[in-house]
Amino acid sequence: MSDMYNNYGNDYNQDDRYYNQGNNYSYYSGDAPENKPKKPKGRIILTLVTVALILGAGMGAVKQIHEFLDNSKYFGNEESESSIHDEKDEAVRSNNNTSPEINIPSEKTPGLFDIAARSDAKYLPDIVDEIMPSVVGISSLFEVQYMTTNFNPWGWGFQSEPQIREGVGTGTGIVMTEDGYIVTNAHVIYMESTDEYSAGEAKEVTVLFNNNEEYSAKIVAFDVETDLAVLKIDATGFTPATFGNSDELRVGELVIAVGNPLGFELFGTVTSGIVSARDREIAINDRQMTLIQTDTAINEGNSGGPLLNSCGQVVGINSAKMSSSYGSASVEGLGFAIPINKAKEIIDDLVNYKHVKGRPQIGITAVNIDEVYSSYLGLPMGIYVRTVAEGSAAEAAGIRIGDIIIGINDEAVTTMEELNSIKNKFKAGETVTLKVYREGQDIDVDLILHEAHNEMEPEPTEKPTEIIDERNPLIQPR
Repeated sequence: MSDMYNNYGNDYNQDDRYYNQGNNYSYYSGDAPENKPKKPKGRIILTLVTVALILGAGMGAVKQIHEFLDNSKYFGNEESESSIHDEKDEAVRSNNNTSPEINIPSEKTPGLFDIAARSDAKYLPDIVDEIMPSVVGISSLFEVQYMTTNFNPWGWGFQSEPQIREGVGTGTGIVMTEDGYIVTNAHVIYMESTDEYSAGEAKEVTVLFNNNEEYSAKIVAFDVETDLAVLKIDATGFTPATFGNSDELRVGELVIAVGNPLGFELFGTVTSGIVSARDREIAINDRQMTLIQTDTAINEGNSGGPLLNSCGQVVGINSAKMSSSYGSASVEGLGFAIPINKAKEIIDDLVNYKHVKGRPQIGITAVNIDEVYSSYLGLPMGIYVRTVAEGSAAEAAGIRIGDIIIGINDEAVTTMEELNSIKNKFKAGETVTLKVYREGQDIDVDLILHEAHNEMEPEPTEKPTEIIDERNPLIQPR
């Protein structure tokens, strides 16, 4: 019973006397005796009669007390004290029409696990026990190069010098196979370059298990477009996770996240929540992604960890990078995960080909010219080409540094996000027409899309490997 209900009983019943904040209520078990006038005569007879009445009343009172004790709960009766108090409370309510009626629920209110879990859900501690051997911590060592500006003693002004420092990043991973294949986020083992620094691929990767065993791992491949990476440990005997079907998730369904927020000091932290939305379209670094949204706590260090359904199956791969993609805005209960059904296709290609097959690529780096810069520079809004990759589709089509892409296939574009969104509707080998602003003129350029590759050039294996399908019959092979 809650404090509210206990206070209600205490407010109206104490020492078998009723009161309510200054309004006193009296209670009598019988009628009060009448006050009779005294008579000057017959005092002896009246006294004898009075004594007899007192004795009789006393015997009656003793009998009433005896019956009360027989019916008392302290002596094994069937009537509880609460029923007596309920009768008294009803008397109080009848004398005070302003008192609210409080309905005490007869059954326990169901909790989140009861109303949000699947009908075939497992006990939550059992889910945690099963997944823990399959959740790992990942430590990546980077060599970060950045520019420093120093005063030039031999001349005017300052000079810039490159500096290199080592940095360590941590994240989470999921064991996929018994022979040591692990999936995580690409940003855990690869840092994209910015104007301030460049790092690239991690120089060393170490994997930590929940039994404190450590292994060195090699990077099989990664894909920055989907923020996925595959690692490999040269050992066997590991416990792979069980993978589920993310297409079966429902909004409002219970999910559990496991990871290492803020580093290995909080290794194996478990949080829970619900699916807030499915197929949420989010733009990350000009890349459009379709993700699971959840209010489950996903913090730095959770990247690459599992999002589980209430049966203990991995249905998503958490990404703290996406959860913090709203700049300096402070958000609560907003996390994102890559659906495992979509991740599965990428993982298979990364294992077999070291890149994602069939993904189209133009082969440029660019910056957006927004309305402010357009007005200031006197240039059209669009995508300003900064670099053209050697051997790329853009080079073959004659795209130049300084070109401004303002359209693709007769659709106007002003950002890389819009350009990529339309480009990704096509496959490698197909032709698109770019509208380019060059030297004051708009020209059309036909471009045959190339297949996107990572820096690591792969050779396909003789027989493609289905990593997740071995333990996930719900996801059919392509």
